[in-house]
Amino acid sequence: MTTFAPFAKPLYVMLKPVSSICNLACEYCYYLEKNNLYKTDNPADKFIMNDELLERFVDQYINSQTQPQVLFTWHGGETLMRPLSFYKRALELQKRYGGGRQIDNCIQTNGTLLNDEWCKFFKENNWLVGVSIDGPQEFHDEYRRNKQGLPSFNKVMQGIRLLNKHGVEWNAMAVVNDFNADYPLDFYNFFKEIGCHYIQFSPIVERILPHKDGRYLASPVEGEDGKLADFSITPEQWGNFLCTIFDEWVKKDVGNYYIQLFDSTLANWMGEQPGVCTLAKTCGHAGVMEYNGDVYACDHFVFPEYKLGNIYSKTLVEMMYSQEQQTFGANKANTLPTQCKECEFLFACNGECPKNRFAKTVTGEPGLNYLCKGYYQFFKHAAPYMDFMKNELMHQRPPANVMACSEGLRLD
Repeated sequence: MTTFAPFAKPLYVMLKPVSSICNLACEYCYYLEKNNLYKTDNPADKFIMNDELLERFVDQYINSQTQPQVLFTWHGGETLMRPLSFYKRALELQKRYGGGRQIDNCIQTNGTLLNDEWCKFFKENNWLVGVSIDGPQEFHDEYRRNKQGLPSFNKVMQGIRLLNKHGVEWNAMAVVNDFNADYPLDFYNFFKEIGCHYIQFSPIVERILPHKDGRYLASPVEGEDGKLADFSITPEQWGNFLCTIFDEWVKKDVGNYYIQLFDSTLANWMGEQPGVCTLAKTCGHAGVMEYNGDVYACDHFVFPEYKLGNIYSKTLVEMMYSQEQQTFGANKANTLPTQCKECEFLFACNGECPKNRFAKTVTGEPGLNYLCKGYYQFFKHAAPYMDFMKNELMHQRPPANVMACSEGLRLD
C-alpha cells in the first residue's frame, strides 16, 4: 500500500483570483459551473479575491515552502479579468514576504484580453504565460466561444502575436475533444506553424449529472453515474491521436518541440518523476485555493466532497499535509483495479487521473480509467522509441538521436 511521507513534496497550491468568472463560455469548461458553489446576494463581492486574502495567501504560501524556489500559479476562470494592479500588488507582497527566495510566476489565460500593457508586465517580471488554444480556427471555434456565441480564435491569435512582439515566454494548453482529435496532424502542425515549442495536450472527459445546487457535471465520487458529455474524446480517438502525433514528433521534432505527455512518458520510462501529475504514481501535493480562501484537493476536484478547509480557519500546511489530503493522494495507487496492477505499462500510466476512473475492467471491476484503451495503445506503440531514448540518456547522449533511427524501430 502506498503511503505519503509528510513534507516529501513541495507544497503547491494553484490560485483562483476570479474563481469561475470568464469572458468566454467554452462548451466543455469544467469550471464555469463552480459559481453554483458560491451563490451570493452581493454581486460586488462575487468571485473576486480581495487584497487582504491575497496577502494572507502570499505570506503563508511562501513561508510554508521547504525549498528555496517558490512557484505561484494563477488560474481561472479568466485570470486577466482581475486588473493589472492586482498582480502588481501580488509582486509587492512576494517581495515583502520572499525573504530572498527565488519566486516565479506562471499564469493561464484564454488570451483574448492580452494587450501591450499586460505583455510588457509579463516580460519585465519574467512570467510564463499559458495560452488556451485548441488548434486551427475551425477546431478552436467549435467549442471556445464567448457568451454571445461568437468565436474567439482571432482574438487569441492577436494575443499570441502580442506575446511574441514583447518576447514573453509562453506555451499552449490545448484541449483535445471529440472533434479535433480526428485531425491530429492538422492539429499538431498548427502549433509548429505559429512557433509554439511547448504544448500540453489535455483530453476532455466529462459526465453530465445535474445536481440540486445547479451544478451539471458528475464528481469523481459519483462512480459510473451520469451521461458522457458529447464533447468528450473516446479512448480510441485518444490512442490514435497520440500515436499519430508521436510518429511525426519522433521522426522530426525531438529536442525542438516539447510535448508534455511525451516528455512525462519518457521520465516514467527513466524512473524519474514525470512533469505532469496525471502520470505520477501518487497525487495530492497540488491543491487549489478559491477566491474566498476555500482550499480543495485538486483543480479537477473542486467539489464539496474534496474541500479541505479555508485559509481563514486553517493554515495551508494543515490542509495540504492533512491526513485527508495524504489519503487522497495515496488512493491514486491504492484504489487501482487488478487489471491496472497487472498491466505491463502501470509504471508509465499509474492509472492516469482519478477523475477519469469511472469505467469497469474486462472482469467487471470498477475503477478503470475511461481512457485506458487509448493510453495502452500509445504506450505499446511508443515503447521501442522510449527504450531507445532511455538508453541514450543513460549513456549521456541526447534522446534526439532517436530521429535518425526511428524507421528501424518501428514495430507496426
